[in-house]
Amino acid sequence: MDGNGRWAEKRGLPRVEGHRVGVEAVNGVVECCVQKKIAVLSLFAFSSENWARPIEEVEFLMQLFVSALARELEKLHNNGVQLRFTGDRSQLSPALLKEMRSSESLTSANTQLTLNIVLNYGGKWDIVQATRTIARLVAAGEMAAEDIDESFFAKALNTYGLPDPDLFIRTSGEKRISNFFLWQLAYTELYFSEVHWPDFSKDEFEKALVAFGCRQRRYGLVKDIPILPEDTGFFAT
Repeated sequence: MDGNGRWAEKRGLPRVEGHRVGVEAVNGVVECCVQKKIAVLSLFAFSSENWARPIEEVEFLMQLFVSALARELEKLHNNGVQLRFTGDRSQLSPALLKEMRSSESLTSANTQLTLNIVLNYGGKWDIVQATRTIARLVAAGEMAAEDIDESFFAKALNTYGLPDPDLFIRTSGEKRISNFFLWQLAYTELYFSEVHWPDFSKDEFEKALVAFGCRQRRYGLVKDIPILPEDTGFFAT
């Protein structure tokens, strides 16, 4: 959800105002996902690198997370949304952790949409913490190194229990994934929008979904390729 600060600066407003307006864009996309029966929506709310931003902005964001959760929780719950949080919780405030635990507990049985808020997360961190977890198991003799495969490794990631994303959307014209879900995005379709996040409306989300619908997902395979005569011994590529 990129471009909140630039959206505000472009209008002569404090950067934090862009974050405040960005919450409204979240509401629109969540509503659209529920309407279209999309199973999981992950929102990259705060990366592990974002702590390097000005302290005033970081403090505002942390307080915004607390207030937004408290304000939107009842509405999300009534609409059948299950809340989940992915990321390193060790640096988060007690107030925010309390709201996170409360919202996860209240909405745990909801099935309309899993809303995964990705908070204090980095893809490299996720891979490293998974590696450490598995290394401890091997060191303790609870498994052999030869038993480690992709499926087992995925279970040690912070996103365990969630499917790998089908579609990655980044707003604000930046064309990079910025340390987000490095393992999980292996075969995800990428979509980049020029629109800053506060202006990312339901219509803009629809454009991304239409573009996704036009993609041919091959997962490294070749589809609909005719076979040459058997005596050639080759396949067309």
